[in-house]
Amino acid sequence: MKKILVVDDEESIRASLSILLKRNGYGVGEARDGAAALRMLDESCYDLVITDLNMPGLGGLDLLKHVRKEHRDTEVIILTAYGSIQSAVEAIKTGGYDYLTKPIEPKEILIRVGNALEHNFLKKEVRRLKDAVEDRFSAKRIIGTSRGVLTLLDVIDQVAKTDSTTMLVGESGTGKELVARALHGGSGRADRPFVPINCGALPETLLESELFGHTKGAFTGASHPKKGLFEEADGGTIFLDEISATHPMTQVRLLRVLQEQEIRRLGSNELIRIDVRVIVATNQDLAGLVREGKMREDLYHRLNVITIAIPPLRERREDIPLLINHFLTRRPDGSAAPVKTVSAEAQKALEEYEWPGNIRELKNAIERATVLSRTERIELSDLPPEIVSRRGGLSARKRSDSLVAVEKEHIRGVLEMHGWNHSKAARVLGIARNTLAAKMKKHGIRPRPGA
Repeated sequence: MKKILVVDDEESIRASLSILLKRNGYGVGEARDGAAALRMLDESCYDLVITDLNMPGLGGLDLLKHVRKEHRDTEVIILTAYGSIQSAVEAIKTGGYDYLTKPIEPKEILIRVGNALEHNFLKKEVRRLKDAVEDRFSAKRIIGTSRGVLTLLDVIDQVAKTDSTTMLVGESGTGKELVARALHGGSGRADRPFVPINCGALPETLLESELFGHTKGAFTGASHPKKGLFEEADGGTIFLDEISATHPMTQVRLLRVLQEQEIRRLGSNELIRIDVRVIVATNQDLAGLVREGKMREDLYHRLNVITIAIPPLRERREDIPLLINHFLTRRPDGSAAPVKTVSAEAQKALEEYEWPGNIRELKNAIERATVLSRTERIELSDLPPEIVSRRGGLSARKRSDSLVAVEKEHIRGVLEMHGWNHSKAARVLGIARNTLAAKMKKHGIRPRPGA
């Protein structure tokens, strides 16, 4: 049932609109002013708000701005007197869907409400279909002709047809989310949501809130109820990256989801049934974490139904030229880029490098070299220092060949490439933000003067 919030300081108008909408099958809430409407929006989800433009205190325009900022999937229809049409037009420019002048004809309001809700549905559908198309073609975005990649594609084709819980195992940067999207895109759930989350990027309380949702007041800062990602993924697939980073209490809740296919929002006793396929990923030895007491054994066995190992880039070196060509011809946003070539010396360095950060590191190296190269050809000197140093000390800066020095230069290079944004650099390096901070302190890494 679609829910509509009617906001007007005139009780007679609220009452007549509510009766009309309820008779036509809508769920209706009433608020006598903007402040009351804000409270109701924070406590429940509405598909449409019908609000008077001019009200004491918080007016319709301020309410509209709040809805656009906090409730992007809620449409707004403005009610106004004939003499305030210009203000209503301005409200439409601010993000309102439509406006109606008083007095309101019942037939007209039902037509406008129907149109607004249809528009709301189509917006969500376009977003969903766009994601579904992307997921269906994910397997085609796995680039390579090596035996490891061809075997991986065969396994994806087989496993995608099942609903089995699947664990993706591979080093950071090997493309685990791309494989997860390919599994979803080749499944019978492809037209339903694919919802990814990095479990290592959030603290425990926030992670549980993101996964399972919460009620208003469930914890400090929970000012309104929130649907969790398991609910968002209903009918589709949820992808839990860095599953090894979850806290023991979160592991207990995940185990229940896998066993019972039901969740409970934080702060609520209500059980919510869901239908979700679970795909998890890790770059850790989960069996070892079980032995160390950091991973529940029962959860491990629930997750380890089907395991897909993703090969590191150093084990599929014949794919490196294909990947280089792909990254040279595509910008980070996916659009076509001006084509550059790679010198023989630079190509050899790229093919011989060990790629500890795998495909992600290669992608960033090509992006960096493309930006820094002053000609149509990428030279050895345009590559990151850690790659150049492996070619016999040809780096522009003299430095020790020790592993410590190489790590230091690698971390500095990634930080510089991402404008010293620690979160982005940590993601590229495949480590936690606090681990990056510890390594920076250990190596004495700071921005150069003027950086």
